[in-house]
Amino acid sequence: MEQQLELMMHSLPLWSGIPFAGILLSIALFPLLAPHFWHLHYKKVTAIWSLLLAIPFLFAYREAAAHELAHVLLLDYLPFIILLWGLYTVSGGIYLRGTLVGTPVVNFMILLVGTLLASWMGTTGASMLLIRPLLRANKHRTRKTHIFIFFIFLVSNIGGILTPLGDPPLFLGFLHGVPFFWTMKLLPQFFVISTLLLVVFYFLDNYFYKTDVGPHEAAMHNAPVEPLRLEGSRNIFFLFGILVAVLISGLWQPGGFEIAGIAFGWQGFTRDPLILLMGGLSLHFTSKKIHDENDFGWNPMIEVAWLFFGIFVTIIPVLLILKAGVHGHLAFLVNNIDEAWHYFWMSGILSSFLDNAPTYLTFFNMALGQTGLTELQASQVLRGTLEHPQAANYIAFLKAISCGAVFMGANTYIGNAPNFMVRSICSEYGVKMPGFFGYMAWSAAILLPCFLLITLLFF
Repeated sequence: MEQQLELMMHSLPLWSGIPFAGILLSIALFPLLAPHFWHLHYKKVTAIWSLLLAIPFLFAYREAAAHELAHVLLLDYLPFIILLWGLYTVSGGIYLRGTLVGTPVVNFMILLVGTLLASWMGTTGASMLLIRPLLRANKHRTRKTHIFIFFIFLVSNIGGILTPLGDPPLFLGFLHGVPFFWTMKLLPQFFVISTLLLVVFYFLDNYFYKTDVGPHEAAMHNAPVEPLRLEGSRNIFFLFGILVAVLISGLWQPGGFEIAGIAFGWQGFTRDPLILLMGGLSLHFTSKKIHDENDFGWNPMIEVAWLFFGIFVTIIPVLLILKAGVHGHLAFLVNNIDEAWHYFWMSGILSSFLDNAPTYLTFFNMALGQTGLTELQASQVLRGTLEHPQAANYIAFLKAISCGAVFMGANTYIGNAPNFMVRSICSEYGVKMPGFFGYMAWSAAILLPCFLLITLLFF
């Protein structure tokens, strides 16, 4: 089977990525050009693009293709959706009651808290916990789209850079020998970009706030002040349970078993049921009143599950071609990556459109190959227990890959899972979020200058 997989990686043509490009263009264009059609038929569109990849893929590569499809759906997609479902469900049972008016200072503080929390409870967890209070705080505002765009930038992406709990790419690095607290060395990059974005946000929000003519603003300011209090607080325990389950699955390696050539780890069979249990307990113990006040519903979760199913299926050839390295049809790209800033921009650009976790792993392995280190040697270099002539280069490469994969996930709605979920929740709440290309216009205007500065200062 390994030989078949290797032959498949080396022979896959670039045009096998057309279904992936098709689903991306569908997500980008249909909501803009035919919103009613998309709302009714996005499941069918996703299924069509998935079948356009799966049928010829299976016909051409047979067992190897079936193995890769099963591997991606069972070991990547299913745990991904279970984790998203758990975090979405549990955070939907936490309600922050009280007077919270979306002034520039209040919005700034929510974004700051979310950015700091993201590394310790995951970008998805922090996003799902804080997006609803932020929506309620700004319901009286008429010009508020920018608030949620910056929320995606900071809370759903950049805030997750400091620990392996923050973002899936870093968790993969942790599983491959990167010490848990090594990512704290990325604090200078995190401080520069988050401070810059928070300052830009404050001045932009202050400008829009002063020109806002929301009809309920006066009423909000004149209403009796209700102290802030947290309802559904037992869900914090369930949220902690999910995070512990994820962390244990990385630290505990009890072995596993194989079915049809696919290796299953026992840690996954512990993690996923625990996450489902935490979500089930949350649904059981959370009152209907809290769910109603949170406008909690399943539509955003269903939309994300369907669209990411199509993305996970159609992305397979693209990732395999990348994984083939110099032996694949993207060799011309791989051969020209040999400096830290190359790793930063290439891992970042690809993470903007591909799943950032396997993209991180691809460049992680590329950096090992380029420096001649094994995973064990690389781990020892990061821990400071091994001197190696390529140590400085490897550390620079890994910092660049980590920042690129995490930071540039904010460039598009599909760059990181919580991006799309935040957009869906905001749309459900009545906020007019920009389309796929409209969001990219915001990210290009605001984030690209920040990434250029990060490149000049650090890479």
